Amino acid sequence: MTHQAQAVSREEEQEAPVVYTTEREGLFGPPPGLARLNERQPLARMRYADGHLGWLVTGYPEARAVLADERFSSRAELRHPPLSAMREEGGPRPAPPGVFAMMDEPAHRRYRRLVSAEFSVRRMRLLASWIGQVTEERLAAMEAGGPPVDLHTAFSVPIPLRVICEMLGVPLGERGRFLRDIEQWSTFRDGGNVGERREAFAQLAASMGRLVALKRAEPGDDILSGLVHARDPVTDEEASGLAFMLLVAGFDSIAAQLTMSVAVLLTERPDLHAALRADPGLTDAAVEELLRFLSVTQHGPLRTALQDVEIGGQVIRKGENVMISLSAANRDPRRFADPHRLDLGRANAMSHLAFGYGSHQCLAQQLARTELRIALAALLRRFPALRPAVPPGELSVRPNRPFHRLQELPVAW
Repeated sequence: MTHQAQAVSREEEQEAPVVYTTEREGLFGPPPGLARLNERQPLARMRYADGHLGWLVTGYPEARAVLADERFSSRAELRHPPLSAMREEGGPRPAPPGVFAMMDEPAHRRYRRLVSAEFSVRRMRLLASWIGQVTEERLAAMEAGGPPVDLHTAFSVPIPLRVICEMLGVPLGERGRFLRDIEQWSTFRDGGNVGERREAFAQLAASMGRLVALKRAEPGDDILSGLVHARDPVTDEEASGLAFMLLVAGFDSIAAQLTMSVAVLLTERPDLHAALRADPGLTDAAVEELLRFLSVTQHGPLRTALQDVEIGGQVIRKGENVMISLSAANRDPRRFADPHRLDLGRANAMSHLAFGYGSHQCLAQQLARTELRIALAALLRRFPALRPAVPPGELSVRPNRPFHRLQELPVAW
């Protein structure tokens, strides 16, 4: 297997399996076949890349049940790789100190509490004006350069990268290196690039280590300085792990979501594009519905049963892995009426699972919402005649990434 995993029901394990893939239906749909699998069996057996027989969740209530149940572990060392390119030599290992997304309580709670205040709704309100300024600077640079431009590299990447780097205190000269290493670390492809990804992670870890040392010697007004100079400071290794996780969580997924949001409005829903231009007050609702509709996370969250657990009438045995398809769960007709329609008037759009659910819900979700609202509204205000610079048929998806996005989005105005 390459970028595929096989899912079959427990009763039909000897039959030809349903195939799971990170490929999507068209530019914006979920992986093919998941809607049919959701209708027939929202909790299905899945063959992982190392041969482990676990589960694939495509149903909304089943996904919430797993994510809210502490009998399922997030620990990295218990996971099996859903993709062959994610296989680690010697098998899965515990998460590095500080990388709390792949830990259980009490470690998860301790680390999360150290940084949660920096990503609260209140903190985002205080940062909104500055994020707006960052956004306007990027728009001015686009306007000065003139069309056409690739919106992803000219707009979607620089905004979240600058915001999270300044929140962490990353020096200006280091940001290009961080961007290159994140790109390499988060790329999955055929032929086995595990060694390259491991090297990229090592480079990121080394950069984080230098950054932590700098903050100990020359503290500033940033998250890392606060961590290493707190009354109960973290170790250098813990600070590096926390910074790595926040850098990844606060950048790549936001950039992908922003690009895909603009792309679907320009290419498939010009009526909604016009509605947002006419009424910026719709932006908040639009962001939530776009998060639901696009669900850019390709695979995961992943969980491991710590004991036998019954979910949706199926018994998940102790030790079995469960992978949740957020893109399928967010289009479950049992939760969302007419789920394949992008509807800015959807009353329950905010109940989507784009940021996960339960105690491990994405820490950076309020940062993502703030950046998406500000960036989308400002872009449509500055360039009301924004349009694709190439025929929609020429747009293509960048493969083998943890977050679904286009290779590029050339635009003009």
